[in-house]
Amino acid sequence: MVKNYDEFTRKMDKSINYLKDELASIRAGRANPRLLDKISVDYYGTPTPISQLANIQVPEARQIVIQPWDAKILNDIIKAIHMSDLGINPNNDGKVIRLMFPPLTEERRIDLTKEVKKLGENNKIAIRQIRRDAVESYKKKEKAKEITEDDLKIAEKDIQKFTDEYIEKVDKIVEAKIEEIMEV
Repeated sequence: MVKNYDEFTRKMDKSINYLKDELASIRAGRANPRLLDKISVDYYGTPTPISQLANIQVPEARQIVIQPWDAKILNDIIKAIHMSDLGINPNNDGKVIRLMFPPLTEERRIDLTKEVKKLGENNKIAIRQIRRDAVESYKKKEKAKEITEDDLKIAEKDIQKFTDEYIEKVDKIVEAKIEEIMEV
């Protein structure tokens, strides 16, 4: 039997990458340019990410500076930031936009950790679903006599091992984000 779990490990990798992207957009007390990744600006009728329209810098731990390449879109970027769920009021001096991030309150930190844990749990559920699909596909192969019963048992054991490894990765990623949020 050829052990080919690439399809399932690729899906689990996608799930992990999705979690990382989602967690990157959660504000954790310090300024992170990735917070702007999900904000798009209407640039000549096309929704365009801010990172493609401006230079983004983090000069201090609690500040992001956005310097648009085209000064005409400064107000469009400000409008997009206002419409986002970032909760930050942009300061504008005519050339650059400054986003000042206030320190998180203890209550807000606790809410964010709950949100992070929920994202982690949803990710684990997705990984377990991928495992279920993988085991089901091998059971169908065994039923169709493409593989033996022993091969099925080996495949189930291998798939469970992969699943456990990915669940552990999720736990570590969530733990690291919670530490980052709770850091004062």
